[in-house]
Amino acid sequence: MNNLKNLSSKYDFTKVEEGKYDTWVKNGYFTAGDVSKKPYTIVIPPPNITGKLHIGHVFDNTLQDIVIRRKRMQGYDALYLPGMDHASIATQAKVEQKLREKGISRYDLGREKFLKECWRWKDEHSDIIHKQWRKIGISVDYSRERFTLDKGLNDAVNEVFVKMYNDGLIYRGEKIINWDVQSKTALSNMEVEYKSDKGAFYHVLYPFVDEEGGLEIATTRPETMFADQALMVHPEDERFKKYVGKKVRIPLTDIVIPVITDEYVDREFGTGVVKVTPAHDPNDFEVGVRHNLAKPLCINEDGTMNSMAGKYEGMDRIECRKEVAIELKKEGYLLKIKNIVHDVGHSERTGVPVEPMLSKQWFVDMKPLSKMVIDLQKDERKKIHFVPARFETNFLQWMYNIQDWCISRQLWWGHQIPAWYKGDEVYVGTEAPKGDGWVRDTDALDTWFSSALWPFSTLGWPKETPDFKKYFPTNVLGTGYDIIFFWVARMTFQSLYLNGERPFEYVLIHGLIRDEQGRKVSKSLNNGIDIYETFDKYGVDAVRYFLTTTGSPGQDLRYSDTKLESTWNYLNKLWNISRYIGLCLDKYNYDDEDIDIKLLNSSDKWILNELNKVIKKSDVNYEKFDFGNVAKTIYNFTWNSFASWYLEMTKVVFQGNNTTEEKINTCAVLTYVLRNILKLLHPFTPFITEEIYQMFNDGSITVSKWPEINKSYSFKDAKKIKIIFDIITAIRNIRTDKNVANSKKITLLLQTNDLKVKAYIQDNLKYLEKFANYEVLEFVDSTYDTKQCVVTVLNNVTVIIPLNTLVDMEEERQKLLIDKSKMENEIMRCDKMLSNQKFIDKAPQAKIDDEMRKRSEYQKKLDEIIKLLEE
Repeated sequence: MNNLKNLSSKYDFTKVEEGKYDTWVKNGYFTAGDVSKKPYTIVIPPPNITGKLHIGHVFDNTLQDIVIRRKRMQGYDALYLPGMDHASIATQAKVEQKLREKGISRYDLGREKFLKECWRWKDEHSDIIHKQWRKIGISVDYSRERFTLDKGLNDAVNEVFVKMYNDGLIYRGEKIINWDVQSKTALSNMEVEYKSDKGAFYHVLYPFVDEEGGLEIATTRPETMFADQALMVHPEDERFKKYVGKKVRIPLTDIVIPVITDEYVDREFGTGVVKVTPAHDPNDFEVGVRHNLAKPLCINEDGTMNSMAGKYEGMDRIECRKEVAIELKKEGYLLKIKNIVHDVGHSERTGVPVEPMLSKQWFVDMKPLSKMVIDLQKDERKKIHFVPARFETNFLQWMYNIQDWCISRQLWWGHQIPAWYKGDEVYVGTEAPKGDGWVRDTDALDTWFSSALWPFSTLGWPKETPDFKKYFPTNVLGTGYDIIFFWVARMTFQSLYLNGERPFEYVLIHGLIRDEQGRKVSKSLNNGIDIYETFDKYGVDAVRYFLTTTGSPGQDLRYSDTKLESTWNYLNKLWNISRYIGLCLDKYNYDDEDIDIKLLNSSDKWILNELNKVIKKSDVNYEKFDFGNVAKTIYNFTWNSFASWYLEMTKVVFQGNNTTEEKINTCAVLTYVLRNILKLLHPFTPFITEEIYQMFNDGSITVSKWPEINKSYSFKDAKKIKIIFDIITAIRNIRTDKNVANSKKITLLLQTNDLKVKAYIQDNLKYLEKFANYEVLEFVDSTYDTKQCVVTVLNNVTVIIPLNTLVDMEEERQKLLIDKSKMENEIMRCDKMLSNQKFIDKAPQAKIDDEMRKRSEYQKKLDEIIKLLEE
């Protein structure tokens, strides 16, 4: 079949994209399950249901789709498993905000009704994400789609929690945690973003109880002093030894605390005296444990001060800081204030400064789990391979310095912790305990607890389902470097702990999207990229190609309209190439005939040989996930080898006296090469390649066979034709340099001492006849007048063109004489002006400088003209 001729004269990506995805899904091309094939699995990093997908999702998903589309074409049972994440903190915050706009809170609704609101939100936003997935063109298997809160995953989460608790890996205890005062929930260390904020060191005097004077401390948080339990100094600090054991009073209160010693104190920092607030600082907490200090809180869960703060009770913590400073100064306790800029932890989700706070929470003991991961990475056969490899170092550094993971969140939306309490009794199980009086823990688990099970819980684990047996462990995980610790690490240790093996063989790390100035794309900078606007402007294929082929693996990517336009031009070139081929096939009545090797000419052999090399090189880089070099290889072949050279060479056959069989054979080569280009490009640009492919092939390119090297098309001397190409290029360059039209006949002299090269040129004169446009061609020895010729020396041949065949010498001489006279007159004018003292005295310096610049340029041109006249 050949409908290539029916391609429209203009590449319209809107029409090209229309309807294709629905057809792919309807025909089941993305549905895995062929038991006769070897599996290849990628699970999608589940997007949060808190909003629409952004340009980063397009980048991430397209990288995965490139891998899975190619594996599907290579004959694998390719599963790209889709799903979404419930995103407990972020989603609950969004729903609560929506309720606040109506004047109600989650407590007004109660847990059950509030969760219905959350599920309504989920349904609405998952529909939006589905539409975007379809727009991007990712080839996911919708029949296996999962959600982190669906029943199967909830059962898996509960089972893991119970197992880890029974194995002593999960425990409940009091620790200093990061507290989000807006969402009123604990945060893990990974959910805290540090930002530079303006602050101050408040130098405060704590007076002695039994004598005059006191000790000076420096703190950034005077509002927490109401919960202080001691002042401490270093045991070897001679300045303060006489004060150890004495009592001081917390300013503005009647509370008396001791002066203690601890090696934690840095003698060189601040005043050398540190206040100890065990419930509001993680380091102070450790000191409090060592010295058996009490751990009272002076700040409430909503960020307001409690009764310990006296008259400041109910005041916001930040406002309290200001008021306390004013009062301290008034009473003579504030000695000085030193303004600083320091890093302050903020909630990743709500953006408010976090409050370090003592709280009873559930934790995972990370030491034994991290050791399993570290040991895994020492085994080359079983380890996870990071691409680029440098990210493994980051991964392991975190594992070596890991802290216990706070997994409980004071939220309703999420996996409710499977623990029950009755008095001091605690029961952990997948079902409620028997007997009356048991109350279930109201907290939910950290979102990442369920996400950590994603590579196997989505396949039916803990049940031994057919999908789990076949598709786990998975092959590739694609993700950004910003969530290596959040997600990759947690999936790894959970898989090792629960399944005894890695969850995936490769982790493909990509960078972040930045704007053209190199700034991270974010709402706060107002430099966001609207993906629909971008799609409408350039088409999905162009965006996919640009995102996945620009820059180096693992590096951040700069968004560029210029590069997107260049990508669109490339796809338009592919469209026009295909259209030209279609017209050729139609003109010579090509009817899917196979290539006849006996009829191949030199250019045919060359392009087929080059295609084999492109397939090989592309496969090597595809396997390395080096998509930039894959695309570069295909681009150079398509644009340069195929379009710029081979298509031009086919005109020698089509416009010459060749036989019908030879012309049909050239059509067969064109068809074969184009088909393979489309297949190699398909993972990047699925829509345009499908459109063109279906114009001259049955079926869909999505399930067609991946290109393979055809040894029959490997020809030992195929590259010899580059001798012809080099000669043609040299002639074209000479014509351009001398401003000689291609239509003008020339005398072409060739000099070579290699008889084989001479014979090859003579055998392929038809190409030179077509593209060199010579009147006379002669092979000469080395005795020629170089002054009367233009000479280009190539590897095995020298190209010589007599000047008199390029230009009319007398006519050119007269033109140069006219130009020479013009330059001389201009120089005289400049010299006259610059030698005029009145001009020098009165003219602005810029005008004088301009005339001097002109004078210099005219002289250079005159020198060039004189040189040309001499030649």
